[in-house]
Amino acid sequence: MTNPDPIRSRPDIPKDYGIPEDEEGMIDWSWAVEQLETARNYWVATVNPKNQPHAVPTWGAWIDNRLYFGGGPNTRHMRNLEKNPHISIHLESADEVVIVEGIVEAVIDPSPVLVKQVGDIYEAKYKMREGPVTVAVPKRAFAWTTYPTTVTRFIFE
Repeated sequence: MTNPDPIRSRPDIPKDYGIPEDEEGMIDWSWAVEQLETARNYWVATVNPKNQPHAVPTWGAWIDNRLYFGGGPNTRHMRNLEKNPHISIHLESADEVVIVEGIVEAVIDPSPVLVKQVGDIYEAKYKMREGPVTVAVPKRAFAWTTYPTTVTRFIFE
C-alpha cells in the first residue's frame, strides 16, 4: 500500500533565521524519499521513562513513507519505544538534511510482500536478510540542502 505524499510548507521558525516565506527553493518530497531509501544508517532518537534522551544509529528499510527497522527487545531504544512510541529519525548528513518525526508501531503479522521487500532491501544494503520488526509512521518531516533557503516541512495526514 502506497501512502500519499505529505503536504509541503515552510516550518514555523523565527523570522530572524531567514527562512523564506514563499515556496521558491523548497525541497520536493521525492528528493527526501531518495535520501531515505538509499541511506545506510538512520539515527533514531527516543526518550526513556525518566525523560532522558537516547540516540543510536540503526539499519532500516524505507518503504511507502515508512521506516522499517529493528533492534533486540533489550536494547535501550527498543525499551524506550515500548514505553513512549515517539521517535525522531535523522540521516547522517548535516548538509543534506532529512529529519522524520513520528510514532513507532510493532509490525504484527506482516504480509509476505512486505517481508520480501524488507528482506530484499536489507540484503542489498547490509548483505543479510531481516524481517519487518518495527515501523516508524511519520507525522512530519523536515529537509534542506542549503540553509535557510531550502528549508521545507512536510506534514503527513
